[in-house]
Amino acid sequence: MAIIKMKRLRLLALRSDREELLHTLQRLGCVEISEPPEADGRSDAPPGDWEGPPAALELRTPDGSALDQAREEKQSAERALSVLARHGAKGRGMLTPRPQLTEEELFEPGACAAGTQAVEAVLRKDREAALLQTEQGKLTAQKAALAPWLSLDLPLESGSTREMLVQFGTLTAARPLEEAQQAVERASELAQLIQASASREVRYCLLVCHKSAQEVVLEALRDFGWSRVTLNGWTGTARENDARLDRELSENAERLRQTEEELAGMTGLAEDVRRASDRASVRIDREESRARLRDTEQTFLLQGWIPAEQWEETERKLSAYPCAWQVEDPAEEEYPQVPVSLKNNWLTRPLNMVTEMYSLPAYGTVDPNPLMAPFFILFYGVMMADMGYGLLMMLASVVVLTKARPQKGMHDFFALLGLCGVSTFFMGALTGGFFGDFIPQLLKLLNPESTFVWFWPPLFTPLDNTLQILIGSMALGVVQIVTGMAVSFVQKLRNGKWMDAVWEEVTWWLVFAGIALAALGTTNLVLYAGVAMVLAGPLITGKGFGKLTGIFGSLYNHVTGYFGDILSYSRLMALMLAGSVIAQVFNTLGAIPGNVVIFVVISIVGNALNFALNLLGCYVHDLRLQCLEYFGKFYEDGGRPFRPLDLNTKYYNVVK
Repeated sequence: MAIIKMKRLRLLALRSDREELLHTLQRLGCVEISEPPEADGRSDAPPGDWEGPPAALELRTPDGSALDQAREEKQSAERALSVLARHGAKGRGMLTPRPQLTEEELFEPGACAAGTQAVEAVLRKDREAALLQTEQGKLTAQKAALAPWLSLDLPLESGSTREMLVQFGTLTAARPLEEAQQAVERASELAQLIQASASREVRYCLLVCHKSAQEVVLEALRDFGWSRVTLNGWTGTARENDARLDRELSENAERLRQTEEELAGMTGLAEDVRRASDRASVRIDREESRARLRDTEQTFLLQGWIPAEQWEETERKLSAYPCAWQVEDPAEEEYPQVPVSLKNNWLTRPLNMVTEMYSLPAYGTVDPNPLMAPFFILFYGVMMADMGYGLLMMLASVVVLTKARPQKGMHDFFALLGLCGVSTFFMGALTGGFFGDFIPQLLKLLNPESTFVWFWPPLFTPLDNTLQILIGSMALGVVQIVTGMAVSFVQKLRNGKWMDAVWEEVTWWLVFAGIALAALGTTNLVLYAGVAMVLAGPLITGKGFGKLTGIFGSLYNHVTGYFGDILSYSRLMALMLAGSVIAQVFNTLGAIPGNVVIFVVISIVGNALNFALNLLGCYVHDLRLQCLEYFGKFYEDGGRPFRPLDLNTKYYNVVK
């Protein structure tokens, strides 16, 4: 239950062994490959025996074409899966665990060929469908363009002659057609305006006139918004072309339907495509790591990080190759660059999701999970405090963890849900809550003379013992804050900052203890000693005028800070009270009609809403207490997650 100790690994090996070595390291899954020293002899690493490559040695970055190809394969596989999903391919159920296979099965040549062919077939057929859809849209647009001219029995290729002007065009529909026709007649008797169709905004018309009257007629129509329409490329009448387009649309729709059916029949290829996607993911990780290597003519240089506890096994694997390596502990000034990996047990491991959501601890500091786990789980139960809700949480956790067997983050989430469910059930037993007062209300409906009591008397209830719960909540806050101060005290002593430990933690411990003893009427001497140390601290550690200002600053910051932190724990009482009251309100509303069925329905709906709100609300407020009030006392964040080269997949679990 600590931050895993890391070692820096430098490896020099033959280029001919590079691919096999990368495969070996990927199977081990314990080496994070980082950028090596620069080729000019300078090194990004801290001082040590390693001084980087000689200045005359030219280091080159490996060719990245394989990485680009792997990324393209990944994108193609994911596109193929999305296509199959649109056409009915079913994904795995929520509670269906990911299938397992070995690396040999994943990369078996026949499976690789089947996956590649499946991806190509799906994408090829999808491209056919896309082209047909595009053609369908094009034909539909052409049909819409012809629609206004269907009433004309004139070939669309008809154009002007040496003597006659023939022009298709549009007029604004804001003015009557008769006015436009009269304007044409007044302009010339050798012209005629024929309307083909009209919409709310536009009139589609055909203008025929003698060339001698062309200018005056067009000038007369300009006041009516005449705009010429070009119908190039059409032959025959609009009706003939419309009939042809109907036939082409029907044929194209049939081809599209057949293509869609063929795609729907390819849903059985989904597993091959998923394997292809996972193969590409594994290759991407390996090629990205290969891009961080540096090559010479005959050798390559690898630099990275490895957990100290896994070096022995890795060394045995590397011994099979003609290579040289150097393993050393990181220097203290190098700690900000060292990746962080946490080693926890079954109780503290689920808290990784909380820690990672905030920030990993800095390398060389303390793992917060063991220190946070008891408080986080207990506080969640205090805020939720209902046996029914606790049972639902435990049941959901057990079902998902045993049936779905989720990986990493989701596993931590449901494991933490189960632990918080245990705490919720325990606190519910202390308060007598089971979906609020569901059981007493139900028994009263069944038998008005019922006087139900639990098999054990509740230790306290949110409505009757609100003040005691408030005091208990802040007492829990004091315990957590003092624990955080104790961790900070130990860290300062280990770092040789014993003066800071005395004037910070010890001083305020005396103040807290003095307040408690004075409240109990035992003695005031401890409080006086604590106040004296509060005043003396800035005078001893400060300089010049800062000694006086330091006294007021220390008093203000610490008094308001500790008071605000302790008061913040009142949210434990507030959320317990809110959840209990909301549940009882819904149960009371359901009991008003006096019908058992109505009562059960309203109670289920209300408690489901209350459960969902509290499930999220309790997590957020619990997280706030840990990250602000608790971590602020000792936690040093900023750690970089350890990301080793491994067999990371999305759809299958690779068994090593």
